[in-house]
Amino acid sequence: MAMMMAAIGIGTGNKKAMTPAKDTQPAAELKRRNDELEKELRESKEREEEMRRQLLSAFQRLRVAEEAEERLCSQLGELEAEAVHQAREYRARIVSLREELSRANTLLNNAYASPSSSSISIPSSS
Repeated sequence: MAMMMAAIGIGTGNKKAMTPAKDTQPAAELKRRNDELEKELRESKEREEEMRRQLLSAFQRLRVAEEAEERLCSQLGELEAEAVHQAREYRARIVSLREELSRANTLLNNAYASPSSSSISIPSSS
């Protein structure tokens, strides 16, 4: 009788043989959950890679902007130096013209002050 019971799975303690449908449900559920987690992991890795590409792109744009800023600062410094040089030249020219005008006024005043002098000597501009 024990042989017969063992043959049909009764009394042997083998409950898996008796209920195969119950065991496949948790396995199917675990497989489905595992598939979901794998899908989420792939999506997460894709998002991470996209963020990495965006970060790299932003870093490259920042580097280009910094280089452009350095060039602009350098050009601005050169322009400022040129502007100072031109301002000094213009000031020197103004001082020279003022002195020349002062001499001309002095000569004219001297010419009107002494009418006996018939010739006025005007220095040539240099």
